[in-house]
Amino acid sequence: MKRPPDLIETARAQWQEVHPELDTSSIDVIGRVLRAAAVLRQRLDMILLDEGLNRSEFDLLSALRRSAEPVTPGRLNHLMVSSGAATTKRIQQLAERELLERTPDEHDRRSARVRLTEQGVVTIDRAFSRHLEAERHLLSALGGKQRETLAGGLAELLRSLEGTTGPALRGTSANEHHRGG
Repeated sequence: MKRPPDLIETARAQWQEVHPELDTSSIDVIGRVLRAAAVLRQRLDMILLDEGLNRSEFDLLSALRRSAEPVTPGRLNHLMVSSGAATTKRIQQLAERELLERTPDEHDRRSARVRLTEQGVVTIDRAFSRHLEAERHLLSALGGKQRETLAGGLAELLRSLEGTTGPALRGTSANEHHRGG
């Protein structure tokens, strides 16, 4: 039994009709990676919303949870690849919700250190556990060997992309491209 074409196959076939002279084979990989990322993000973000978090807040709390020590907002910017203004705003919002706290840096009074509160630890641990459970469920249609092959191929693709500036990325840094900027 033949499976019906997916959205990417349909789009590629349509482009082939419009521009038969163009090689559209890259759409098979890039289109599916982007489409899968969008669908996965949408479904996983629903889990986060149940926990009262958005993706950016989850990422910030996760970065803090993985850190052994309180970190500066600048270090959080680096860990999350986000702008200082965006991080500052998220820190303020999460502090108001008592999920994290800022304390003055004992070595530099102009700076602060950010760490999770007990409530923040409980919140991110619960959200992360639910997130992982949802990820496992979303991948359940794939067998172990398929997951391993896919993970290896995606890791290789990511290694080839990070830190490089190819023709399609000229004029933007790798970090800007990664952030969608």
